[in-house]
Amino acid sequence: MSNIHTATSSMKRLSSYLHSLSQTPHRLRKRMLATWTPEQEFNQVRHRSGADMKRKLKWHDLVALGVGGMLGVGVFVTTGSVALHHSGPSVFISYIIAGISALLSSLCYTEFAVQVPVAGGAFSYLRLTFGEFLGYFAGANILMEYVFSNAAVARSFTEYLSIAFGENDPNVWRVEVPGLPKDYNMLDFPAVALILILTLFLCHSTKESSMLNLIMTAFHIIFFGFIIIAGYCNGSAKNLVSPKGLAPFGARGVLDGAAIVYFSYIGYDSASTMAEEVTDPFKSLPIGIVGSVLITTLLYCLMALSLCMMVPYNKISEKASFSIAFLKIGWNWASNLVGAGASLGIVASLLVAMLGQARYLCVIGRARLVPSWLAKVHPSTGTPLNATVFLGLCTATITLFTELDIIIELISIGTLLVFYMVANALIYRRYVITSHAPPTHTLVFLFLLSLSALCFSLAWKFKQQWWVLLLFGGFMIAITAFFQHVVLTTTTTIHWSVPFMPWPPAMSIFLNVFLMTTLKILSFQRFAIWACLITIFYVLYGVHNTYEAEETENEVDSSVNNLHTKVEIIQVH
Repeated sequence: MSNIHTATSSMKRLSSYLHSLSQTPHRLRKRMLATWTPEQEFNQVRHRSGADMKRKLKWHDLVALGVGGMLGVGVFVTTGSVALHHSGPSVFISYIIAGISALLSSLCYTEFAVQVPVAGGAFSYLRLTFGEFLGYFAGANILMEYVFSNAAVARSFTEYLSIAFGENDPNVWRVEVPGLPKDYNMLDFPAVALILILTLFLCHSTKESSMLNLIMTAFHIIFFGFIIIAGYCNGSAKNLVSPKGLAPFGARGVLDGAAIVYFSYIGYDSASTMAEEVTDPFKSLPIGIVGSVLITTLLYCLMALSLCMMVPYNKISEKASFSIAFLKIGWNWASNLVGAGASLGIVASLLVAMLGQARYLCVIGRARLVPSWLAKVHPSTGTPLNATVFLGLCTATITLFTELDIIIELISIGTLLVFYMVANALIYRRYVITSHAPPTHTLVFLFLLSLSALCFSLAWKFKQQWWVLLLFGGFMIAITAFFQHVVLTTTTTIHWSVPFMPWPPAMSIFLNVFLMTTLKILSFQRFAIWACLITIFYVLYGVHNTYEAEETENEVDSSVNNLHTKVEIIQVH
């Protein structure tokens, strides 16, 4: 009987799902552009997690989280490869360009985070502004970036840790499996162990995780200071112009490098995902997000200069580049120390990134775009336990197999696209939603701005004449100035807002488009496959789950209102 009952239940669920699929066009029309207000997001949606996250973090915690989330990634993972293949000694300029773009994006994030202090980051901001689908698309990309970048960074941890113990071969602690394809055949068990240990730690408490990160970040900055001073004292300025000048690959190489090292700035938006756990979000979020980007950019540039002064760019190692550089100048003890310090920095970076990725998935679960059990917050620890464990296992699986080179540009595309979308959303929200200007004017401006940025970027990529670049660059400046003059805005919050609107987000849009076009075609092909997969998931699952959940909630609210009405009528009589 139980088997018959199970089969009957399965048939009913299948029939119900097929009925839902037949209504897909109607449900897409109703849900794709559905938006929420900040009040609904902060109250109604947030309560779907059950327990609230505990507000224990202050501004210095956010600065440490932002700095810790970025430092271990950029310098130790991307600097050597970019200097060797793209930028040469001018890799520090690549970091400056990427840092400016990240700073502009961080300003957009900060205004949204102050207005909507919930854990959803770009997902929540875009869902409030442009509707459910674009919010989901951004959230899925951010999760992809977090998981893939954490996997890549964890593998770098193994490389540096092996050097800390005196091993010069970065693959010495990995297990080669001959039957697997190239770039997937070096199994990295130490990196997997690190991911699993951090996952268990993050399940326990956010505040303790933040304190651990604060301590590690302080030691990390002292360690950075040692590398910078040692590099300047033992290096030579001649290495910055030898053998082929400061920019041996030209301006294009510097810009190509900027697009790749943008991977290094993923961590700053972790601070915005902690908004629900901050005691004073209106003060702490601006300091934490913007301050961490500025500090990190300065340290990145000094570290990149230090590396290129120690070793000519064409002799920099792709893997564990700083440790190998100290070996080449005869400081073997310093090489081991750098391996240990880099390993510590990578642990801090992973801690913050894994903290942020769980909050993203938790909020996407609240919106019911993924199974709602991923949104649950544990009542005693105040952490999104299910999301933390699920993403930890996903990251550990990818860490075991996949090399950094395969995923780094894919990560950069996803990051740049999400930051581009957030900048558009800020302009639309400031001018249309809060200032009540006609949406057509703003949408036309955003379209022309993006189109002209794309034309400028393609003209640069395909080496068109200078007047073509001047034409599109001048057009972007002209339409932005015209829009600022014609369409008026009001200040959106008494706490913090982006100054000089719409210039900062407009510049962010241009830089994100420009840096995206410098990446390889193969990266766009891989991204297109990922975009198709997450869109199919939304069409087959997400839209139906949210539609049915909202309909159920509306029916319950309607029943409650009717009951209240009947009670009032009875009381009157």
